[in-house]
Amino acid sequence: MEKLIITVACDSRTSYPINHYCPPQEDIEAVAQQYLDGISAGAAIAHIHGIRTLEESMQADGRQVSRMNQEGWKRLNDAILSKSSPVMQFGVASARIEEKVKLMGLSPDMMAVAFNAHDEYFNPDPQFPPKRMMAIHPVEELLAYAKAADEHKVKLEVECFHTGAFWNLEFIRKQGYLKEKAYTTLFLGWPGGTWTPATEKALIYMVDHLPKNCIWNVSVMNPQKQWDLLSLAVSLGGHVRVGYEDNPYIAPGELAKNNAVLVERMVKIAQGLGRDVATPKEARQILGLARS
Repeated sequence: MEKLIITVACDSRTSYPINHYCPPQEDIEAVAQQYLDGISAGAAIAHIHGIRTLEESMQADGRQVSRMNQEGWKRLNDAILSKSSPVMQFGVASARIEEKVKLMGLSPDMMAVAFNAHDEYFNPDPQFPPKRMMAIHPVEELLAYAKAADEHKVKLEVECFHTGAFWNLEFIRKQGYLKEKAYTTLFLGWPGGTWTPATEKALIYMVDHLPKNCIWNVSVMNPQKQWDLLSLAVSLGGHVRVGYEDNPYIAPGELAKNNAVLVERMVKIAQGLGRDVATPKEARQILGLARS
């Protein structure tokens, strides 16, 4: 079994606003340190969120998404790369394609793109107002992403909230893209209209129906089930994502003091299951990245 790639996603301001340990996105130095500590703890991929603003209401084009601050993303990217060499994966798939393609100009290794509709509704802490994201991503848009990624030598992270994303992936493959080592992230327990339950049966179902020639990764937004499901993913040969965005709790009701603590726990779980953890260099080889 190939070595385990651990992704760390350090920003929980949208998903868990109660997390007072999470630095504000404007504090680039503090956010970068969260990533650097997570990488030192064993993560190979840094799934970053640069400075962005979530639209407060549905827009005329039928979308409610995040708007990107190009300079803010560049500053965070540079702050991390000045001290470490992880695989850089640009997140926030809930954005308009024009702004996402512009970010490709910063030369990330990977770019997150949702291969199904965005329908997310975050409200885990009722004392905070809900955060909503909504957008349709038709195959024409996904094809444009695939073409832009090829031109910029960026590997797409194919975000899959349900198996309809697999159909879209196969559609794009028929156009000549994402043929080998397509990197897919399976999202379990993420609230909203594209929700898939955070259960063992759901994970096995998605893995069983995954298209061929895919490398798969799992993200679980369910503090009660995350560690169980990520352990199952490790045993099945998949890869895993941890961090404040998905689950900031080290134990029920106990916030992790930093993202590195969550990575360290994942490393120990992998070691207990007899699976070695990949370094960033090894992750690049597994992923077949253009820039090795």
